[in-house]
Amino acid sequence: MKSVIWSLLSLLALSQALTIPLLEELQQQTFFSKKTVPQQVAELVGTHYSKDEIISLWKDIELDVPREKIQEAFDKFVKQSTATSPVRNEFPLSQQDWVTVTNTKFDNYQLRVKKSHPEKLNIDKVKQSSGYLDIIDQDKHLFYWFFESRNDPSTDPIILWLNGGPGCSSITGLLFEKIGPSYITKEIKPEHNPYSWNNNASVIFLEQPVGVGFSYSSKKVGDTATAAKDTYVFLELFFQKFPQFLTSNLHIAGESYAGHYLPKIASEIVSHADKTFDLSGVMIGNGLTDPLIQYKYYQPMACGKGGYKQVISDEECDELDRVYPRCERLTRACYEFQNSVTCVPATLYCDQKLLKPYTDTGLNVYDIRTMCDEGTDLCYKELEYVEKYMNQPEVQEAVGSEVSSYKGCDDDVFLRFLYSGDGSKPFHQYITDVLNASIPVLIYAGDKDYICNWLGNQAWVNELEWNLSEEFQATPIRPWFTLDNNDYAGNVQTYGNFSFLRVFDAGHMVPYNQPVNALDMVVRWTHGDFSFGY
Repeated sequence: MKSVIWSLLSLLALSQALTIPLLEELQQQTFFSKKTVPQQVAELVGTHYSKDEIISLWKDIELDVPREKIQEAFDKFVKQSTATSPVRNEFPLSQQDWVTVTNTKFDNYQLRVKKSHPEKLNIDKVKQSSGYLDIIDQDKHLFYWFFESRNDPSTDPIILWLNGGPGCSSITGLLFEKIGPSYITKEIKPEHNPYSWNNNASVIFLEQPVGVGFSYSSKKVGDTATAAKDTYVFLELFFQKFPQFLTSNLHIAGESYAGHYLPKIASEIVSHADKTFDLSGVMIGNGLTDPLIQYKYYQPMACGKGGYKQVISDEECDELDRVYPRCERLTRACYEFQNSVTCVPATLYCDQKLLKPYTDTGLNVYDIRTMCDEGTDLCYKELEYVEKYMNQPEVQEAVGSEVSSYKGCDDDVFLRFLYSGDGSKPFHQYITDVLNASIPVLIYAGDKDYICNWLGNQAWVNELEWNLSEEFQATPIRPWFTLDNNDYAGNVQTYGNFSFLRVFDAGHMVPYNQPVNALDMVVRWTHGDFSFGY
């Protein structure tokens, strides 16, 4: 998830967040209509109990930022966001360089697989493939990189991995977080990872939504629903190209904002009765899934109730308690209307008021124990190593990149999702659908993360309504011991096909901090030990 996120956005950027989606909500009216923004909001929201609070936030922006500045920022953003991403010229690829897969069920989609494989990069010795899912009529192109299992690809499960952000590349999971077969050192060289998730599973790293990593488009995706459909079609065409994996158990996994993506993707998959593959499980790590509940747990996490010492003052702890009720009311309005008019104000207010006391300390939002690495945007110097590596011409040529510049996290994608109001919308209801369809779901959380902390994740999991929710809530929390060395690695609450795992001494990115224990978790889950021994 993007760090300092909302509190570091300028007022000008915030004003953009209010103008762009509003235009869409009002059937493309111009911002400079005769009615003020608050007047237009009032008409859309009607007599809802949070109307006055929503309008007051919009008025605050109009008072602080001149309307001509808002229009200037809007025009600039629109121009930038409709520009096509750059395409490489140094390594032009002809049609003969690709194997193209199409399906009449998906007329506007095709999967292109690069003929020359990326094994020469020495990320791993296993068979690999890379390429693009093309959404032809929308000029969208999603990049993927696939690694077969080091063990037995014919019988081992397949994991689809997605990073969050929104706007962060899944290659960071591959080459930074120790999910993939190598990580990049400060010498900008790949180093073998003995704890890679492809030790016992084949892994697909998909760059979605468009605009992330090597994925590109002349159109921008700004909501999770669109991204979910694209991902479903990608999987259909992937298994058409590689039918030998159709009998493998497929698990979709991710972290952070993937707590939005994955529930919707899983629901999308389940909704297709004619799908050619089955979904075997869902894994979400330190996700943002139910903001209404999760917002409430910033205060206890910062104030010493999450298993770590208090990191803000008593006065700031009291202030967080004071501001939360308004955040709750605004977020409930977002949940009810689910449009940018209600959801953007909820996001702006809640994140500014609830995150700022913590971010002012300089502590890493991804790991409450540490400060951010000096001079970094996202707290970790290693992310810069990944960017330098992926921007090497020989690397881009080997994987078939059609984009000349790689960024670990893309601000345009992040802001587009912000503008749509996607961030404060609920996605836990899709987990209900998935659980009721008898598909196993694992919610895991490193207990030293702040931004999507374990307290908030444990809370929404226990408030979720599904077929066996009462039985799940009554289940005691038990210790999780790893199989190889019997380490006490965390706590687990599990019933039926639903499990919550608290991972000790890990931050936002569990495999980065606890690669051995994370591998134990993944191998057991993807091989059917959904209760972790209970």
